[in-house]
Amino acid sequence: MQQVTQRELVRYSLFAAPLAMAALPIYVHVPKLYAELGLSLSAMGGLLLVLRFADAFIDPLLGRWSDRLNTRFMAVAMAAVALTLGMLGLLNPLAAPVPLWGWLTGSLILVYLGFSLATIAYSAWGAELPPDTTSRTRLTASREAVGLVGVLIAAALPSALASQSGLGLARFSWVFVVVLLAALLVLWRLREAKLAHDNGQPVPLLGVLKDRRFVALLAVFALNGIASAIPATLLLFFIDDVLRAKDWEPVFLVSYFLAGAVAMPLWVALAARLGKVQAWGIGMILAVLAFFWTASFGEGDRIAFLVVCIASGIALGADLALPPALLADAIDKQNAREKTGSYFGIWTFATKANLALAAGLALPVISAFGYRSGEPASNVAALTLAYTLLPCALKLCALALLWKIHRRF
Repeated sequence: MQQVTQRELVRYSLFAAPLAMAALPIYVHVPKLYAELGLSLSAMGGLLLVLRFADAFIDPLLGRWSDRLNTRFMAVAMAAVALTLGMLGLLNPLAAPVPLWGWLTGSLILVYLGFSLATIAYSAWGAELPPDTTSRTRLTASREAVGLVGVLIAAALPSALASQSGLGLARFSWVFVVVLLAALLVLWRLREAKLAHDNGQPVPLLGVLKDRRFVALLAVFALNGIASAIPATLLLFFIDDVLRAKDWEPVFLVSYFLAGAVAMPLWVALAARLGKVQAWGIGMILAVLAFFWTASFGEGDRIAFLVVCIASGIALGADLALPPALLADAIDKQNAREKTGSYFGIWTFATKANLALAAGLALPVISAFGYRSGEPASNVAALTLAYTLLPCALKLCALALLWKIHRRF
């Protein structure tokens, strides 16, 4: 199989920027935005739980369907249409005549559908192009580094575009559409290595779960993902009500994702020297060591939290670059490249399930223990414990499971 050229690497990786620009508002800004507009945390947590699980359950279907299309680009282009409409609606909520929860529901359905299809087809495309394990790590790291640039834009731009009328997210949605369409044009006509089904036999929807190596990797990925999704959901609440540092939100977000982007070559080098599994384990340990400290933070600990953001951001690079490369290796070892979309459909399902559990469980639980967003007298200790110690415990469990299965890779 032909090696991926530098030009192809750049053309492929650029599309990660708009996908990442969409992901940050969906999972970080939207809960805070709609809470400020009047939706209760409990109601929103329940709604997000239902929608995210519904979205997650269609991912295997989308993966199998994308395998049967003529090209990956066809799926990505169709997804971009839904994602454009959904993001414009999600970040420009109408007060009337549609109920707020109805507007949020309809917008999220479009966003989730477009984001899921684009992510699955795009990820499968990247797994099919590289011919060897080293090239897969390089391509995955390049894609995720560009994705972190997109996250940085999404972290900083809403505040930069905001005015006294508070329209930062609304203006950001239009910038997102322009970037998405530009990246889609760059992606157009990029070489594909997609293998079409030529035997006419249907692929079982969950047939890839017979691959034990994949199932073991998926279990580690899911557990580690929940550990990351909980603090992502609670981040802005922690900054506002524990640190009392709302004006530092862009600084914390940018430092976290910038550290991840800058450190990406480190994880590529460690993976080449030690192996992907070992490098990923080191990333997990670094994340726990950096994040455990946060449990002692309170009002005024801005510089200390900035240090944590940088350290945990460095660890983020391992979580982004190495698991998809390991998945591509597992697919290749199974000689199942014609099912790449199906593999990534299940993989994306796990990602969405993590986020659904994080929002659907964390928000109602801290609410039940007396935390109320923006109320100084509420139980912020419950928020702190959920934001810090619980993710550390889950991350250590994921590390133990990774060590148990590491010989399979």
